[in-house]
Amino acid sequence: MDIPEFEVTQSCYPLRRLSHVFYTRRAAKLNTPRPAHPDSRAGGDPAPKAGRPTPVRLPASLELDHVAIAVRSFDEVQGLLEGLTGHAATSPERVESQGVEICFVGKVELIRPVVPDGGVARFLARRGPGLHHIAYRTPDVAGLMRKLEAQGYRFTSDGPMTGRGGHRIAFMHPKSTGGVLVELVEHG
Repeated sequence: MDIPEFEVTQSCYPLRRLSHVFYTRRAAKLNTPRPAHPDSRAGGDPAPKAGRPTPVRLPASLELDHVAIAVRSFDEVQGLLEGLTGHAATSPERVESQGVEICFVGKVELIRPVVPDGGVARFLARRGPGLHHIAYRTPDVAGLMRKLEAQGYRFTSDGPMTGRGGHRIAFMHPKSTGGVLVELVEHG
């Protein structure tokens, strides 16, 4: 089958010109300060709704560490993830403190329960396999916990715990994060 060839001509110039005009106008709009919300505090942000914690300003240095998927068996999705990412799965590792066995495929952590009454086992019984938590890397888990607790955020433990590889970890309670379990990870 022959693929038709085409030649870029002067007729493409008006499209480039329109594109330039569009992006110039869009940039001007983005640089215009946002008008204050009628219920706003100083700074233009809307006032928080009653009963909700004030939005937290996390350090810009936090970056995604991993995304965890709860599974009953690693075989359920391991092959698919290896094919999609091009990464081989790590050897399974048991994390006694969490009652789970884990393996990584790139930045995706697969977690499966090894105790019947643990948190991941309860998660699977209620919701079935799927997204379990999102983890962010921080240089100081304990310090960030104190800062977030002062702003009204709750954690599933009183202080940092030891995770895989000796990393210090803490989980933000989903009731204070819009239903998403958020893990903070400090690599040791």
